Amino acid sequence: MLSQKISYTEIAEAKRMFETCRNVVIVSHISADGDAIGSSLGLYEYLKKKGKQVTVIMPNYFPDFLKWMTDADRIIQYDRHRAMAKTFITAADLIVVLDLNEPSRLEELAVPIMKSNAKKLMIDHHLHPQKFCDLTISYPDASSTSELVFRLIDAIGGVSSLTKAGAEDLYAGMCTDTGKFSYNANDPDIYFILAELLKKGIDKDRINRQIYNNFTEARFRLLGYILSEKLQVFPDMHATLFTLTRDELSRFSYIKGDTEGVVNLPLEIKGTKLSIYMREDTERPRIFVSIRSVDDFPANKMAAEFFNGGGHLNAAGGQLHNMPMSEAVEIAKKALEAYAKLLTA
Repeated sequence: MLSQKISYTEIAEAKRMFETCRNVVIVSHISADGDAIGSSLGLYEYLKKKGKQVTVIMPNYFPDFLKWMTDADRIIQYDRHRAMAKTFITAADLIVVLDLNEPSRLEELAVPIMKSNAKKLMIDHHLHPQKFCDLTISYPDASSTSELVFRLIDAIGGVSSLTKAGAEDLYAGMCTDTGKFSYNANDPDIYFILAELLKKGIDKDRINRQIYNNFTEARFRLLGYILSEKLQVFPDMHATLFTLTRDELSRFSYIKGDTEGVVNLPLEIKGTKLSIYMREDTERPRIFVSIRSVDDFPANKMAAEFFNGGGHLNAAGGQLHNMPMSEAVEIAKKALEAYAKLLTA
């Protein structure tokens, strides 16, 4: 039996929202990852089975390796289909915001969402949630938003209300947000949830292959280039850093998702505590920063202090705007110096 995490008050209010709504829009953050897509489609399956009209809208493109999920092809991409998305948002009486803690993470999609008069429900596991929804269910100690969606569905209607497709979605979200359960996954409840998902008949081995063994040849050649040419190792700091420019991405026919998980690989080097990856956006003058760490090194604090970001203790990220990669690298080196005591302890 699951321990109590979501409060009874929150469960009751969410249940009331789900019972009284007719048209639901589910949204998640820019450059959606496995947890964003998994939690969104998992909740979509649950609400659809309850007879609701449900639409999932994402701000932009999401990786091909997530498109195997049932009804992933029905997700509306806002940056390509604005008029259609706005029509559904206008008709919605409930908007569910998943896996983000502030409207800015929706980027341009935030404008029609914030203008909507629909009730708004946030379910998230990031620190410092902004209060822009009627109900906020936020638990940063959860492994993923997909875990919280499962807990809410279980509390409201029981696991019997979850379809096999929904179970696959939530498993994928939990799996990707914990690095195949290699970090932020010490809570015994996680494995109780996995057992319940397996009872739905999901094939976790097949799902893992679809997520992790579904890349292009170009992705593997890019990976080799990163490891042989781009990876900087700072052995005295127990840290690593690698970067990719727009030209380098083009050279390897980059598509979104091609570097998913690569930031974790340097942590396999003996003694490494911190991995930083910086990538130029292919569309805008900004640099995406991904940070991964082990044990108690605060990746989220480094992201907030140096990279306009945040996240979790061992998995965080941010962005740098309107600067060359060389300047971004200097900022990263300053971050390493600032956290030298923790890295060398």
